Amino acid sequence: MIVLERRNKIKELLLAQGSVRVADMARLFAVSEETIRRDLGQLEDAGLAAKNYGGAMLVEEARLPLQPPVQQRKMQRLTEKDALGRRAREMVQPDQVVFLDAGSTTWCVARHLASVPQLRVITNGLTVAEELARSDNNDIFLIGGKLIKKSMSIVGPKAEAEIRQYSADVAFLGAAGISLAKGFTSSDIYEAEVKKAMVAAAQRVVVVADHTKFQRPGLIAFSDLKHVDTVITSTQADTALLAKLEDRGVSVIQVDVPREST
Repeated sequence: MIVLERRNKIKELLLAQGSVRVADMARLFAVSEETIRRDLGQLEDAGLAAKNYGGAMLVEEARLPLQPPVQQRKMQRLTEKDALGRRAREMVQPDQVVFLDAGSTTWCVARHLASVPQLRVITNGLTVAEELARSDNNDIFLIGGKLIKKSMSIVGPKAEAEIRQYSADVAFLGAAGISLAKGFTSSDIYEAEVKKAMVAAAQRVVVVADHTKFQRPGLIAFSDLKHVDTVITSTQADTALLAKLEDRGVSVIQVDVPREST
């Protein structure tokens, strides 16, 4: 079993049980206790676990409520997200390679990218791929791996390894939260790993997020500020925070959209 796969399994056990013991994990995965301690150290650095004597516990932040299913989230703030997707389309040229991760906002991006000719889109999102498939303008490459049904996303070590084989001109990513302290966060540890792989394999990284995502807590960071080139959001977002993002080197694009109920 490769290191990343073992650590993902430990994550699953932490989320299910709330804690793990070094000795138990060493027996389960047939590795040394020192190897497990390194694994737990990595999970602690990622903000998921807190090591204690003999093992580790799930941090309290990891017990945040789950997001609603993607089909439900697609209908939330749809006017705003659609406007952001339309603006994202202006950043893409024909014959480019694009990463799109799974999510309701990137689904809106996909709706507009479908009109770009000769585009090659690599995605781990089933709803994103389905939307793009409505057009014959582009080629779609769907990443393989484990399906998370609530988000209709493909995740896991296989998905991450496959993404690393590609090189994209631009990655459009959604985010559960954006803050100066934690950067860009995801509500799912497995989806965060996929986002990290896309960040590493793209020449340009664009986070597309509605105004409610700013200063919002997230389970785990997938990128710090310095690895994201641009944020696309609406004029409803906190202008003071956006100015601070720009001071940190992140380009901000604001889209004017009518207010709608949330």
